[in-house]
Amino acid sequence: MRKKIDRFFVLTCAAATVLLAVTGLLFPQMTSAQKKFTLEDLNFGGTNYRNMIAKNRYATWWGNQLVGQDIEQCSLIDKKTGKATKLFTLAEINKWIGQEKAVASLYYASFPDAKQPLVLVESSKKRYLVNFKKHAVVWVQNADHQAHVDFCPVTRLTAYTPTDGYDLYVAGQEGQQPLRISSDASRNLLYGTSVHRDEFGYEKGTFWSPDGKKLAFTRMDQSMVTDYPLVHIPEIDWKPAQGESRMATPAPEKYPMAGEKMHKVTIGVYDIETGSSIFLKAGDPTDRYFTNPAWSPDSKTVYLFELNRDQNDCRLVAYDAVTGEKQGELYRETDEKYVEPSHPIVFLPWNSNEFLFQSQRDGYNHLYVFNLKTNSFRQLTSGKWVVMEMLGFNVNRHSIVIASNECSPIQRNLYEVNVDNGRRTLLDNGKGWHRGQLSTDGAFIYDNYSAPDVPRNIDIIDVAKAQRFAYFSAENPWNGYDVPKYECGTIKAADGKTDLYWRMVKPVNFDPNKKYPTIIYVYGGPHAHNVDASWHYGSRSWETYMAQEGYLLFILDNRGSENRGKEFEQATFRHLGQEEVKDQMEGVKYLQSLNYVDTARIGVHGWSFGGFMTINLMTTHPEVFKVGVAGGPVIDWKWYEVMYGERYMDTPQSNPDGYAQSSLLPKAKNLKGRLQIIIGTNDPVVLPQHALSFLKACIAAGTQPDFFVYPGEPHNMRGHQSTHLHERISRYFFDYLK
Repeated sequence: MRKKIDRFFVLTCAAATVLLAVTGLLFPQMTSAQKKFTLEDLNFGGTNYRNMIAKNRYATWWGNQLVGQDIEQCSLIDKKTGKATKLFTLAEINKWIGQEKAVASLYYASFPDAKQPLVLVESSKKRYLVNFKKHAVVWVQNADHQAHVDFCPVTRLTAYTPTDGYDLYVAGQEGQQPLRISSDASRNLLYGTSVHRDEFGYEKGTFWSPDGKKLAFTRMDQSMVTDYPLVHIPEIDWKPAQGESRMATPAPEKYPMAGEKMHKVTIGVYDIETGSSIFLKAGDPTDRYFTNPAWSPDSKTVYLFELNRDQNDCRLVAYDAVTGEKQGELYRETDEKYVEPSHPIVFLPWNSNEFLFQSQRDGYNHLYVFNLKTNSFRQLTSGKWVVMEMLGFNVNRHSIVIASNECSPIQRNLYEVNVDNGRRTLLDNGKGWHRGQLSTDGAFIYDNYSAPDVPRNIDIIDVAKAQRFAYFSAENPWNGYDVPKYECGTIKAADGKTDLYWRMVKPVNFDPNKKYPTIIYVYGGPHAHNVDASWHYGSRSWETYMAQEGYLLFILDNRGSENRGKEFEQATFRHLGQEEVKDQMEGVKYLQSLNYVDTARIGVHGWSFGGFMTINLMTTHPEVFKVGVAGGPVIDWKWYEVMYGERYMDTPQSNPDGYAQSSLLPKAKNLKGRLQIIIGTNDPVVLPQHALSFLKACIAAGTQPDFFVYPGEPHNMRGHQSTHLHERISRYFFDYLK
């Protein structure tokens, strides 16, 4: 659910946005019929997919030195000329380790010390720190059977949980006995893992202090959470040993449904020197969220954002890391709908009394500077745009580098923001979709980006001078193929005032005098978008495949999707699926106004929230949609998880009308077109109960959906099965939306 034309962009950002919104941007079509795409070319599970994506240059930072990474070699990159000089090779690393082929690739090599010539590499069983100037291993650590790995570069300790267990450990150098932090862990009691089902910015459950002497960690008691009965089916070619059963086995998933009991999280702190743990004295964790743990620069204080179950009252609280005592509440934010803390505070590296926090308190996600001495804060960035990411600091310039969509709602650009006065400086070319890696000192950015007609470019940016060096430009990997037209523009939302961005993919050899069957691809939910200013406006490769087969594709980001501000995102609060459908139908009206759209042949496809939207559209407007394919669909939000579901819908007990209105079960009787529902039988995100219950409702109503499952698969199909999936989706439209 959770859980992405040069000549037109030479105008100012604002002017370019207006042009984009008013006219849409067109790409010239390949004029001569050339090679045709297959799903093996275009699908990420396909056998030829790697040859069909834009070439890349992988790199990482060693302090402020740029290191190019390949399988066989790491090289120093001259930031002004792009010239590469060999640093070391894979063969040399393995020679210094003393084991041929121990390390398989240098793509994942890292440089944990900005001042020392040390590289961290890993084999299947061990972790090595190698001095590549002295050609010697300086440290070895066991890496076998470890999960939730968190390496501390200061102390060279690693927190982890065993792959065959639940307790939390800290490992030192090889030969040293690992420190065991917990002893009572179980499937019901987890330590050091991501909690709250990966919501609120959680990606891991361990957090090293700046001095590396303490480890904050999560403890999640989920004994009170109901098990959902998933089942593991043995592989087809699995041959049991004599006496072993061939029977499928239970694979239950702890799943807290909206309105039901949720797990309880507490935050502990382990002291490496004393070997003891304390827990922050935050009070009863029942029906509360503790999120975004952060450390003070002196490693003495832990900060948490604490949120009530209604998710409308958020507080930033400080705790003593030694005693666990509460030191005080620093900040509080409430909202009539919800507050969504997704980022920890970050202290200014030049001022230990000030930190940055992010908030949508003024309607858009922006940065604020909090002063501990005055217990007050000031807004650092502002405007009708959102801060999308903080890349890091430049200490010498008292600045922070961010990514934002200030240039355009569908762009992502890199800015330097002076923390003293708030002045912003655009660092990239003002076009496209940029992802930057900032050097340790904040002086340079490795800027990897694309634009609607640019598959991939990489610039090296000098932050102080705001100057760019063009390091790499990828060739178009689709040269020699018939490629459709990609367009982008805006329409008004159902509220009559809000701009919604759309993407259209027109069939190869498009003829405006013909009428084309049209497929709407939809997601529509929070924390996601479909249309942006990356290559082909973010078009999914399957859209190109279908356009090649004579279909027109249309994609619209409705209200409720991301990066457009609080009012835009909260428009769907307490009634998911209502405003989204209204907005998507504005897209249908636009399509119906186009002479080349066959309005009798409109289909719809989406996955997850998009699966929910697909069935919603087909059963709310059965007169419009002839064919639909819904993957992993939510059917009734009372069966979805607490954290996500209650944020946007409140509980079923407090919002019964909203849940009833959003449920697709009563709409099963409205189904007229051909609908295929596809799920993985072991989906732990959108449980199989959703699809199965809708099928039961259809049986009772006498309507006839089609159903296909991927045995043992989770929410998304893995590996080459994804190619099989997209062939099945395509065939369904070939069969019924001819």
